[in-house]
Amino acid sequence: MEPSYRPGGRVVKVRYYPRMPFRLFGAGRLVGCALSLPAAVAVAQSLPAYAPINPVAASRSGVYFQPYRAPHPGEWSAAISLDYASAIESNELPSATYLLDSELPRLRLDLARDLSRSLFVQASVEAGGAYSGFLDGFLDWYHRTLGIRIPERQRRPRNQFLYSLGLPDGTTVSRAPSDLFFGDVRLGLGIRPSSVLQSVVSITFPTSTHQAGFGRGVVSTSLLNTLRLPLHPQLVYEGSLSGGFTPSHGELAPFQKRWFAAGSSGLRFRFWGSQSLFANLLYHSPYYHDTTLPGLDRREVVLDFGWILATGGGREWRIGMTEDLEPGGPAVDLVFRLGVGR
Repeated sequence: MEPSYRPGGRVVKVRYYPRMPFRLFGAGRLVGCALSLPAAVAVAQSLPAYAPINPVAASRSGVYFQPYRAPHPGEWSAAISLDYASAIESNELPSATYLLDSELPRLRLDLARDLSRSLFVQASVEAGGAYSGFLDGFLDWYHRTLGIRIPERQRRPRNQFLYSLGLPDGTTVSRAPSDLFFGDVRLGLGIRPSSVLQSVVSITFPTSTHQAGFGRGVVSTSLLNTLRLPLHPQLVYEGSLSGGFTPSHGELAPFQKRWFAAGSSGLRFRFWGSQSLFANLLYHSPYYHDTTLPGLDRREVVLDFGWILATGGGREWRIGMTEDLEPGGPAVDLVFRLGVGR
């Protein structure tokens, strides 16, 4: 509704936005609540958030890419993202083995609220799965079309789950599949010291309902720093430099790193109307050490890219993919990404 009034002969329009109470029961309610938030909470011209989905990475570090959040004092913002990953890793050495063949969905709800022009709080909850899946045939065709050879896929039967580790000290671990489990909860406190710089202190809590290996099992802390530079009305640069600490935990403790560093560099280009393309190059330091397995001891380097459509009311719809740029590292081979937020 947009009534008008005329102070001093000038017409002014006042817009009212309806609100819906937050009652979060089930994925359908989560989507409905996110889309019912007032349009004034739109976060314009930022890149999508990114966090590792590979269980060997997600169960260790709490460091992720946090995009810049434009100030909207006193308003809630929300985003829902669905990632669907196909993972295939086969590291078989005389001293150790690491085999991961799984499809990994993850549904995440992110909420944030400004306390002032420079201070805000945020929270994230997520649900995921790890199972045999159905995409192996499609991905075989996809890689053949691009001329990419994935020997690990050729050695494994289609659509069968496997997640096992054998380490140099004799430790062996086998993980079971799960259709649905809840992940670790994340809380954060953010500050914007300027219009281009943002820092967030983030803490994850061990709330995962699945077995060890899919949640961190301990509290983790991170400091996430983001720089956002509008280079042109149609072009925005966003980069980050972050670090974090997760105590070692569980049967893999002798091989787990505790301190982590990450960085990113990305662009968002509005090429036509309200449509944008984005690409973000992300780095994460190794998660493990001395396992002799490249899939655990190497750094993670991925490219997150895709398309964004801004719609009426400040909402953004995102479609993207994530590709592993360093074969043999802990990044997942291919991730399909969908998201909507304000």
